[in-house]
Amino acid sequence: MDYTGGCQCGATRYRATGPRDRASVCYCRMCQKASGGPFMAFVRFPSGQVSWSTPPAVFASSTIVERGFCRECGTPLTYRRTSSANVSVTLHSLDHPETVTPEMAFSPEMQVPWCRTLNELPDAPEAVNDSGFVNHQHPDG
Repeated sequence: MDYTGGCQCGATRYRATGPRDRASVCYCRMCQKASGGPFMAFVRFPSGQVSWSTPPAVFASSTIVERGFCRECGTPLTYRRTSSANVSVTLHSLDHPETVTPEMAFSPEMQVPWCRTLNELPDAPEAVNDSGFVNHQHPDG
């Protein structure tokens, strides 16, 4: 199976050929800061199975980890241990993230308590219809 995905603006696209390795979520503080959210979700592939339209920019978030992102729009795209032959792409940068379900959680002790009750939140009222709204996001493939 092939997996395609990319950033929000479309400047950085990728194709990962299967089989994939594990899929996971990570609640560590580094992932929280990298995403601006309570966790990050990833699916891992051997690096040689992932090809890029334009390689992502890289930030060394620690002495052992690099994180890739689109240099144009900043979308987080990858997590890679520098000593590993694997690369994890952010699960929701996939064009069809619903095809992959996380199988494990890293650093669950760092999960913010309200994460456990997200499915209990009431649905928000419909957004105001703004006739001037224009979506600049790259369409999913």
